[in-house]
Amino acid sequence: MLTLALATLVIVVVLLGPVFIEAIERNVELFFLLIGVLTACIMGQFDAALVRAAVTEPLSFTVAVLAFGATFRLLRDYLDQLLRRVIRLLAPRILCFCLAIILGFLAPFITPVVSARVFVEAISLLRYDRRAEIAATVFACFAIGFGAGLTPLGMPGIAVVLRSLHADFWYLTRLLGPFVVVGVILAAVPILFLPFASSEPLDTTEGKDSWRIVLLIRPGKVYVFIAGLVALSDGLRPVVDAYIHRLPSGLLFWMNTLSAVVNNSTLAAVEIGPSLSMNQQRAALLGLLISGGALVTGNIPNIVAASRLGITSREWAKIGLGTGALLLILCFAVLRSIAFFQ
Repeated sequence: MLTLALATLVIVVVLLGPVFIEAIERNVELFFLLIGVLTACIMGQFDAALVRAAVTEPLSFTVAVLAFGATFRLLRDYLDQLLRRVIRLLAPRILCFCLAIILGFLAPFITPVVSARVFVEAISLLRYDRRAEIAATVFACFAIGFGAGLTPLGMPGIAVVLRSLHADFWYLTRLLGPFVVVGVILAAVPILFLPFASSEPLDTTEGKDSWRIVLLIRPGKVYVFIAGLVALSDGLRPVVDAYIHRLPSGLLFWMNTLSAVVNNSTLAAVEIGPSLSMNQQRAALLGLLISGGALVTGNIPNIVAASRLGITSREWAKIGLGTGALLLILCFAVLRSIAFFQ
């Protein structure tokens, strides 16, 4: 019970700290690294394996952020000209809606990090109202997070799950396919109703980041953030092992709203195994995918997008929490209906 109480306290601190404490919000990457290491130590999970995972697991995402950041920095002028032509054909809301849909369905193949980078680089080229820009980005990250659930490329931790289940590459597509397709579309639809102000492409010199930001600061922040999430997820593993496997699918679905604050790939790797039925697996994964968009901390694409556009945890939460709650309720109703008719 003491372990459960400590885990609950950690989750509350991680959930509310960046939203209500400005100092944490300004240094959220270091905060998660610190709280992750402390949690792992308190829970007795800090060892060489955790250190190795915290050091190596962020590398692929960090390299992707660095590579695509540098690519978009080099191609900024060309992309600006391309978008000038596209804007003459499509209204801003139509453009962002189409991008969210396309990138959501591409995310399980090109990785959600790349999808998020493409979206935020596109939207950063346009002079949108700040609130509309933030809202469009949050909705797009929900769509990308949904789409990522179709293959192990979208959720790296799932590769471990598929091996334990002796499942093939397309197992997630068969398990979650219809839910993901509908989820991507529903997540992107609100973009069509955002009050976009009249937009003009940004001056290319005004919109460019310095090479120092592109090559050092932004990749460094992503690396530290992911390392902290790995430590936090491993630190909470004893609680997950002790309690979550015993839950029915409905409770498992709602418990996985923890994905808003904990790396959903790691949670999936810990939770999903041969002991769970397909209904339990489906409920657990859908809870993870939806909740991952609710807060900046829930998904790597969120972290990348928020870092690029300067979206604070508080700004993200104002839109993400309500959107996530609505999507969770709708999805749960569908899952209950399916269970009822089986």
